[in-house]
Amino acid sequence: MMHSEKAEMEFGVSDAQRNAAQVRILVIEDDPQMQKILHRTFREQGYGVTVCGDGQAGLDAFRSSRPSAVILDLVLPNYYGRDLCKIMKGEQPGVPVIVVSAISDVADKVLLLELGADDYMTKPFSPRELTARVQAALRRPHKQATAAVTCSIGDCVIDFAKMIARRAGQPVTLTAHEFKLLKYFVENAERVLSREELLNEVWGYNSYPTTRTVDNQILKLRQKLEEDAANPHHLQTVYGAGYRFVP
Repeated sequence: MMHSEKAEMEFGVSDAQRNAAQVRILVIEDDPQMQKILHRTFREQGYGVTVCGDGQAGLDAFRSSRPSAVILDLVLPNYYGRDLCKIMKGEQPGVPVIVVSAISDVADKVLLLELGADDYMTKPFSPRELTARVQAALRRPHKQATAAVTCSIGDCVIDFAKMIARRAGQPVTLTAHEFKLLKYFVENAERVLSREELLNEVWGYNSYPTTRTVDNQILKLRQKLEEDAANPHHLQTVYGAGYRFVP
C-alpha cells in the first residue's frame, strides 16, 4: 500500500471503548512515532482516539465521525495542513483544531490562527501541555450557549451560523478566525476587552504569539466592516485597556 493511500488506524480500540468514550479526538499526523505518542496521550485521559496518516483520510474521518477536537500536523500527504484547517473550520467551526508542527515561523502561526485554528504547538512539545490545551478548547464553546447567530454592524449583516457577511448587500470575505473574533465582540458588546482576554478566549492561549496579533486582526475587521476604518465607530480602541464593540 502506498504511503499516500487512505489509512485510518484505531490502534486496537474496541467497540465497547469507542462507544463509551464521550469525547473523540481525531489525530491527523503521518509520523508513526508521533501517532503512537498522541494516541497514548489521549487514551490515558479516557478519550476515544482516531488516528489518520494522511490528509485525505483525515478529512474523510472528520466528515464521517464528527470528532470533538482535531490535532492537525501541517506537512501531510495529499493535503496541506493549512488547507485542511480551512476546510474543517468552514464545515464545522465549533470543532476545535489544534495544530502541531515543527514549523516555528510566527507568520505561519498567525496565518493558521487567522484560518480558524484554535491553537498552535511547535514540536517538540509536552504531551501534558497539549492535553491541557485540548481540554481548554473543548470547554470553550460551552461558555457560549447563548451565542449570537446574526448581527448588523452599520450597513453590514453578519450570519455567524452560515459564516456569511454582506456590506450594503455585497459579499464581504471574512476568514474563519475573523468571524470568531467578531462573534466574541458581539457577545460582549459595550465591555472593554483586553488584548490578553482576546488572546485567551479567541486565540486560545494567553500569551501567544504576540498582542500585535490582536491589533492586526482588528485592523483587518475595521477595513472590511467600518464605514471609516481610520475613525471606527463599532470596533473602538480604549487606550491603555484594549477594545470595545459598540453595536
